[in-house]
Amino acid sequence: MTFKDQWRFVRNNMKRSKSRIFMTVLATAMGVAFLIVLASVGFGLHTTFIDDIIRDRSVTQMQIGGIEKEDGYAPITDEEIEELEKVEGMKAVTRQQTLRQTPLFNIDDYSGNTETVVSHFPSELKAGMELTEGDLPEEPYEAVVGPHFLENLYPEDLPADAEIYDEEGMLKEEFKYDESLIGQEIEMVVEQNVDGETEEHPITLTITGIVEPPSRGWMQDRQVYISEEVLAEVETFTETTRGAIHPEVEEEITGYDNVYGYADTLEEVQEISNYLSEQNYLVYSAANELEYLNTFFTIAKAGLIFIGTIAIIIASIGIFNTMTMAVTERTSDIGIMKAIGAHPKKIKQIFLLESSYIGLLGATIGTIVAYVISILLNIGLPWIIESAFEQELPEGFQFSSIPASLILIAAVICLIVTIISGLKPAKRATQIDVLKAMRREI
Repeated sequence: MTFKDQWRFVRNNMKRSKSRIFMTVLATAMGVAFLIVLASVGFGLHTTFIDDIIRDRSVTQMQIGGIEKEDGYAPITDEEIEELEKVEGMKAVTRQQTLRQTPLFNIDDYSGNTETVVSHFPSELKAGMELTEGDLPEEPYEAVVGPHFLENLYPEDLPADAEIYDEEGMLKEEFKYDESLIGQEIEMVVEQNVDGETEEHPITLTITGIVEPPSRGWMQDRQVYISEEVLAEVETFTETTRGAIHPEVEEEITGYDNVYGYADTLEEVQEISNYLSEQNYLVYSAANELEYLNTFFTIAKAGLIFIGTIAIIIASIGIFNTMTMAVTERTSDIGIMKAIGAHPKKIKQIFLLESSYIGLLGATIGTIVAYVISILLNIGLPWIIESAFEQELPEGFQFSSIPASLILIAAVICLIVTIISGLKPAKRATQIDVLKAMRREI
């Protein structure tokens, strides 16, 4: 008996009990759909969180918080910077210092105080600092500003009783500086306090670019980023480290506030991080977070798939009953096949083929249903949450995601379970006595 003959026999016999086969396939499809939809939530959240991390910071970025010495952790200095830049696979090492006063910035008829950060722009250029407008500074007295810098600028002739903020605490549009900042000259006024008297020193800067906004909507960047040459002028005027206003309360400061290393590729991040940790550096990278998240979600997805498998196992009871009844109903057919010389192995294959067909049909229908439910979840749940809780979800948030690997896993599980369900009825078919089967037909 060829495979084609076996397949024809299976199809003809399945047509005799359409209702029973339909209910069995339906139960299998429901089990597969349940498994896929349940696990798809784990896959969807995993994808969302990973994408969020990648958008939030460069995956090749490593935060270097300090270096362990005999008396504890110490800030990174120029000496360590030189060593870090020599590490194989290190693309760039950026460093920042925060000015120890909040300068006043004047542009046209607007002014405001804001935090000022000293950046090493050559290394920022190598690292690929992203801007929404303009370019990174190329000259000492050029600067870039944060995307929310305008929130700290106010008209100088503002009435004392003016309501300048909206309901969300943001500066109203009519009070904002409405011209492009690119190419504008801005005056930075730093102070020095000596014997109770305050002296001011203006420094003229040219704005060349605006930094890209933080990926998280609730974060704001109102800072001004200046060069190390400007810092040198500030320190010369104040005669203090990083421009501290009061010399008498100045604390000794060494090293940089923020140091970031950038690897050439994502694959090199973990290798460099491990090497720096061995060299007593305090290192943290997005790769560490990705590793923890991947481990967590792998376990979670495995658990969800296991729970979904239970639904398929329950559906397999129906397959077992269907195949048992099929063997009983086809006793005479089995007897005839054995009488004309059919090998028991071939008879067993016929019934296993039927149970496999039921499983594959159920898996196909279940997959289609799961895709429909997944689409509805991704469209409906965000709308429900936003309507009920008045909270907007992040852009691109996915509750459910069905990758090809999940479909393959579900199909394999379904096929294995259905074959196991058909084993005993198939074995029983091979044990039917020919004479009893023929006598029953008579």
